Amino acid sequence: MPNYDVHVLSGIASYPVIVAAAGFAAAHGAPLALTTMALVLGYAFYVLGSDLPDMDHPNALIHRGTKPIVSVVVGGAVYVNAAGSINVGGPWLNTTVEWGIAVLAAVIAWFAFTWMMPKHRGIVHSFLFAAVYGGLAFVLVEYGLNMTTGEGLYVGFAAFCGYALHLLLDGELSLL
Repeated sequence: MPNYDVHVLSGIASYPVIVAAAGFAAAHGAPLALTTMALVLGYAFYVLGSDLPDMDHPNALIHRGTKPIVSVVVGGAVYVNAAGSINVGGPWLNTTVEWGIAVLAAVIAWFAFTWMMPKHRGIVHSFLFAAVYGGLAFVLVEYGLNMTTGEGLYVGFAAFCGYALHLLLDGELSLL
């Protein structure tokens, strides 16, 4: 099975094929917008997707890199929601307690991330998850970044294709 370098370098090198396929589809009526920003974001999601299925393996670099990001996002989200709601003393003490709660949530997320991952080469190594990844990329671009639907569709397509590239390289072509 290919390793991290093979997966990521394959993603980096094969992106023009995805641009060509999307450009051809757009020229024939597909509602894809290949703007500069969509192409750059599509490249990022494509390359990330080329190794993302291995996030279910605790020793994989993508797993070890994703786990702290998830922990920080969870901790940050908890802090944002707790900010201003704790009153145990002065403002500095309130903020310290709010961050203490946020850090506790981040630590729980750290351990939950590995615990919740299915077995390696399980459902995460499937076209279902490729579609989920593409859908999340679309939602992030269209609703999170307020880009157009066509840009979101392109980035979602690129994300799906990057994830699918990993599955093809592994020879694991599972729907579920």
